[in-house]
Amino acid sequence: MNQQLHGVSETMLIPLWARAEETRRKHPIIRDEKAVTIVQGMDYDFGKFKNAWLTQVGVSVRSMLLDDAAERFLHLRKDVVVINLGAGLDTRFERLNCEAVAHWYDVDVPDGIALRRRYFSEGPNNTFLAASMFDESWLDAIEDSGEHVLIIAEGLLMYFTEDELKPLFRRLAERFHHAEMLIELLPPFLVGKGKKHESVSKVGDAPEFKWSPRKTRDLETWHNAIQFVEEWNLYDYHKGRWKWFGYLGRMPVLRPRLACRIARLRFS
Repeated sequence: MNQQLHGVSETMLIPLWARAEETRRKHPIIRDEKAVTIVQGMDYDFGKFKNAWLTQVGVSVRSMLLDDAAERFLHLRKDVVVINLGAGLDTRFERLNCEAVAHWYDVDVPDGIALRRRYFSEGPNNTFLAASMFDESWLDAIEDSGEHVLIIAEGLLMYFTEDELKPLFRRLAERFHHAEMLIELLPPFLVGKGKKHESVSKVGDAPEFKWSPRKTRDLETWHNAIQFVEEWNLYDYHKGRWKWFGYLGRMPVLRPRLACRIARLRFS
């Protein structure tokens, strides 16, 4: 199985492992029994990640923050369309199980969707779309009212350049008026250091980290419809789990370079 994945596609197994590890803890930040089941049954050497504790905590906290932000969005609206970019083996659709979801689209490259189909099934309100997020064709498959749309990009954007991402964000802003987008942003100091990263370096053909804005509000310059709403720094949550690195990440002088964030954007 693992021979079918490499580079960015193989990185989908890292958050799966991290959520499974967290679920086994006595007081987990999040629970993901589906991830535990998949990891236990998959023919893959997850042991290569066993020392990647920063990654494991980071994935757990980011998953919690994204779950909470998505739930708040869904709680205030009805008939929401959710677009999950780079879905991989994400279990958020199953974790949230929210009645406000009119339809949930999991978008990923063909290899990613092929693996996803081994462990997940589509349903009346959940569709898998096998396409690169840069391929405009998947946009034609989205059925929405134009009002209540939530787009999620977790563990994804850092693998692409600003020049690649700008046209994507512009298309999303022009296609989904009044939508909101939740994105994970890598600490800026990690750009160019993917091959030295404690977990990403362990996958075959380790991909590089190519992008992270120092100021999230800079994304507003990409299109006049993009509005920065708010963001959350991972190091501000579950501080005890971050150990010494959390103290560094919260120091004012280092915070901008070390900031690992979940940002909320709105398309006007």
